[in-house]
Amino acid sequence: MPSEFSPLNSGRFHAEGVQLDLGAVQVSRFAYSPLRSRRTMRLIRAGDPEQYQLGMVLKGSAWFAQNGAEAVLRPREMALWDTSRPYESGSGLDGRTVEVVVLQIPKAVMPLPSQQADRLLARRVPGGRGLPGVLSDFLLSLAANASDAGPASRAALGHMAVELTAAGLAQQLGDRREVSAEIRAHSLFRRIDAFIDQNLGESDLTPRLVADRHHISLRTLYTLFEGEGEGVAASIRRRRLERCRADLASPELCDRPIQAIAARWGFGNATSFSRTFRAAYGISPYDYRRQALGDRCTRH
Repeated sequence: MPSEFSPLNSGRFHAEGVQLDLGAVQVSRFAYSPLRSRRTMRLIRAGDPEQYQLGMVLKGSAWFAQNGAEAVLRPREMALWDTSRPYESGSGLDGRTVEVVVLQIPKAVMPLPSQQADRLLARRVPGGRGLPGVLSDFLLSLAANASDAGPASRAALGHMAVELTAAGLAQQLGDRREVSAEIRAHSLFRRIDAFIDQNLGESDLTPRLVADRHHISLRTLYTLFEGEGEGVAASIRRRRLERCRADLASPELCDRPIQAIAARWGFGNATSFSRTFRAAYGISPYDYRRQALGDRCTRH
């Protein structure tokens, strides 16, 4: 992410860090000498990950200014910032090395509505007690231990981190009931979204099954998907087709019959699969595989 950095002592500056992917979310841990940094509109135009970032100081001190607010942070205190807005920050107010943990959350997966999140930018969030205390403990444990987990477990930890962050930040706001309802709806949608991804190979994966497994009505399920640009059934079909298309273009799966690939992703009828694939991509599965792999693959 393009930013400007100015070490307070360029002759003795030191920095190190590590980043871990947690599905769509990342958690990073940094240690660095005192510095000042800023992100201007010019730098934002040069590159913007479109994230909310939550920083927690572990050692030393730091300050952060954005959106007309400024937060001075000591150990176990947190602040939220928006990568799409200009900001300034500084660290090492006491001249010592600073250690921080930063949780990077894409705006697309943040349950907290932007209007509420914007009210919290560059506001100090104490991490000692209550839900913010749970959040600060979780971030510390995440940075220390998540690297030992497998990819699926890390993605699950990422979901947990997002939901806990949203809940902890919502507690800082006055209108908690409205925010909590939106967070619950977003969290339910994410659980359903993950459930669909994990069960695409099940031929009986239908909107009714999804609703039943999550103890909600079909109407509630359809409402959750209203803002997503496609319905539940269309989402299931699209994801299955994408998995099939990827497998058909894979040299490693060249010896696997097309019908077996279709069945792997929940298409039980070969004729129906071929028709659906052609409708989506304008080409038959056989011709697509031949186009993607050429003479390397002759199975159909």
